[in-house]
This record gives sequence, C-alpha cells and structure tokens, in this order.
Amino acid sequence: MAGLEAVLSFQVLIFIVLGLLIGIVVGALPGISATVGVAVLLPFTFTLEPLTGMMLLLGIYGGAVYAGSIPAILIRAPGTPASAASVMDGHEMTKRGEASQALTISVIASCVGGLLGVVALGLFAPALAGFALSFGPAEYFMLAILALTVVASVAENNLIKGLLSGVLGFSIAMIGFDTIQAFPRFTFGTTDLAAGIQFIPVMIGLFAVSEAILQFENRQNISLTGSVISRFRPTFSWIKRLIPSSLLSSAIGFIVGVIPGTGGDIGSFVAYNESKRFARGEKHFGEGDPRGVSSAEAAKNAGTAGALVPMLTLGIPGDVTSAILIGAITVHGLRPGPALFTGSPDLVYGIFIGFFIAYLILLVIGLAGIKVWVKTIQAVPTQYLWPTVMVLSVIGAYALRASAFDVFVMLFFGVVGYFMIKGGFPVAPLIIGIILGPIAESGYRRTMLISGGSFDWLLQPIPLILLILTILSVAFSLLRTFGRSRR
Repeated sequence: MAGLEAVLSFQVLIFIVLGLLIGIVVGALPGISATVGVAVLLPFTFTLEPLTGMMLLLGIYGGAVYAGSIPAILIRAPGTPASAASVMDGHEMTKRGEASQALTISVIASCVGGLLGVVALGLFAPALAGFALSFGPAEYFMLAILALTVVASVAENNLIKGLLSGVLGFSIAMIGFDTIQAFPRFTFGTTDLAAGIQFIPVMIGLFAVSEAILQFENRQNISLTGSVISRFRPTFSWIKRLIPSSLLSSAIGFIVGVIPGTGGDIGSFVAYNESKRFARGEKHFGEGDPRGVSSAEAAKNAGTAGALVPMLTLGIPGDVTSAILIGAITVHGLRPGPALFTGSPDLVYGIFIGFFIAYLILLVIGLAGIKVWVKTIQAVPTQYLWPTVMVLSVIGAYALRASAFDVFVMLFFGVVGYFMIKGGFPVAPLIIGIILGPIAESGYRRTMLISGGSFDWLLQPIPLILLILTILSVAFSLLRTFGRSRR
C-alpha cells in the first residue's frame, strides 16, 4: 500500500512521463538504444529519491524499447536492436499504405506485453529468478541452439540461403578474443577487431544503410500519404485475430527475458518464430502480416519486465540496461537481492506498480502520437529523408563507443546488406547468428570443459527438453517446407 502511495505522488508521475518522452525520442533514433539513454540520464538520478530516480530510468527503458519500432516500421531502420524483428512485417505494411495500422498494432501490442510482463514480474519474481539461476553453460548453449531454429522459419522459402546467412552471423560473432582462452581470432593484427564486431553498428548497416542505398538506387518515395495518416480504428475481429499471437509472445518474451544475458533481442525473434509456427488461417509472415508485428512488439516489451526479475531478486542483470539500473539502486546505498524485498518493500513494490502505470501512460502517448510519427516522416522530402537517415545512422554508430571504426563497420555492412537483399539472402538469420553466436560458443565450450569431453550433459532435464524442442522445431519447419514445395 505504501508503494502505491509513493508512486501516485505528483513528482513520481511527472518523472514517469518525462522518462517516457525521453525514451521515445531516444528509441526513435536509429542506433541510440535504451541502454545509451539510461546510461546518459543515470547521473541525474543521484540527487533524486530512489523510487523517483528508478521510475525516470524505467520510463526511458520502456519508452525506448517501444519507440524503436517507429523507424523500423516507417523507414526500415530499427531504433533499437530489439525492434529488428518488427521490420519484417511492419515495413511491408507501410509499403502497402498501412503505416497507421502497423503503428497502432505496435503501441497496443507493446503495452499489452509490457503490462502482462509487469504482472508476471510481481507474481512470480522470486520463483522465476531461482529458475533462471539454475541455468548453467549447458542450458545456455541449448537455449541458443533452440533460438537458432528461428533461421529455419524466417528463411523457410530458401533454407540454404537462410542457413548460410546464419552461419555468416556466427562467423562474425567469432571475431575478436576467444571467450575462453582470450586468444585473438580473425583480428589480422588490428586492435579495433580485437574488441570484436559490435552488434548495433552491424544492425544499423544491415537495415538502415542498406535500405537507404536501395532507395537512392530506385529513387522511390515513401507512400505515407492520404489514408495512411488517417486514424485507424481497431475492430473487434481485428483485435481477436491478434490476441493469440500477443499473449503467446508476451509469455515467451518474459520467460526469455528472465534468463540473464538474453533480453528482448532474442525474445522478439523467438516469439516471432513461434507465432508464425502456430498461427491459424492464411499466413503472410514476412509479407506484412499484422500478427508478425504484434508478436515481435509484445515479446520485446514483456522482456523488459523479465529482465528485472534476476536484477531485483538476485542482483544479476537480465540485460545490459538492467545492469545500469543496478547502479541506480546501489548508489543510494541499497543492494539488489532477496534482502531488498524485506528491507525496502516500498521501493520494490513501488517499482512494480510504477512500471505498470508507465505502460498505461505509454499506451495513451503512443496512440495519440501515431499521426505525429507519420506526419513527421511525411513532412520530410525523400531527397532529404534518406540523407537524414544516413546522418543519424552515423551518429548512432559513433555514439556506441565514440569510435570511427564502428562507423566504418556500419557502412561496410550497409553494402553487405544491400547485396544480400539483391541476392535474395535474408538478413534476419545473420542478425540472429551475431546475437546468439557468443552465447552458443561460450556455453558449449564451458560445458565440454566441465564434463571432461563427455556428452552426458545432454541427458540432464533442461538440456534434454531444449534438445527435443529444437529437433521438433527443425523437423516441423522442414516438413512444412517440403509440403509447400510438393503443392
């Protein structure tokens, strides 16, 4: 009750709204992720009360994760890594003149996923944190392999090209120091490559820069006119069609988010894959299916709440952003963990309630701002829009580490993405490979070192279950592809 009273104070509510607005701006800029926004604003919370400061940062977190889908849908330039899965159907809807509908789905699914995730956070935090703590190297390896079955579904029209794209992503992830023995690989004697290839510049290049090159080549205007900016009114049948994918993806996103080191990047792709697998009726995933947008959006926002579970209950960050949030708590003399629930219950339950309220406010802001997002893009002539995207992409890549090398990486993968699209190679498996490569490699090598070279760990309960799910996932995708080719 004290937590509710603290959250409903005028100061806390103002900082929630302020955080959401800042987060939306941060998330809508390609490359300036939620992590960057939270890190930049962290010092400003040191003079605030713990709950007030946390709600400002959580507002930025939730707002940025949602807003990353705005440029992803409108101009195929994900604002945050977790929004990469939204490109596949969201931008296709925009090309059909359905930008308003795609953005409406995005904000509703984002808030549904966020709200359900916060409810699950409040109900199951201690138990789920204990489950996440039980994950060792073997479990992480098998989880990564299971997630990689997304490649089979994302690229099921051409499995060979999809698998080649995924292998390329794995290879890129191996550049830099060996995760076990710190031995340099594929660095060619350069210090820049020794630190590895950062994911954000690659993502910006593959999606934003490659799209800009294609637009320059085709000299096409974005069709954001007339009916597109008119208000879209959801019908009951429309909502009913999206409910299954939103609920399933919210659960997947939250569970994946609970596992330390995963976050919404992986959760959104896994949820997209499973929604595509279990969707009924006519399917057009990857061609502008609204269920693809709702699944990716619900999962990534549910993952934000999932990432807070190990952070609050065990002091273990669920993702990079939650690691920064730990610093926001400890600077006030508090320590995340079981003692936080008994020593500062007002703060813990205030965070639960405040994050819930933040998503309710985000729903209002997001729906009210749909016309603003579209009109802003529409107001910029195409000859200025794509150069602007290129400038923002350079800023986003450089801001990651203040490194010119990351800008060159972004431009290089922009060219790679351009030729991949021209050659019919899907980009999504490459992104998935880069994300999951380090997790899979580190988990496998650590597991084999612990087991002394034995594969007995495959018979342990969790790895065995994940292995069975992986086999079923691949088999299902292959059978469906074979059936389509026969028809």
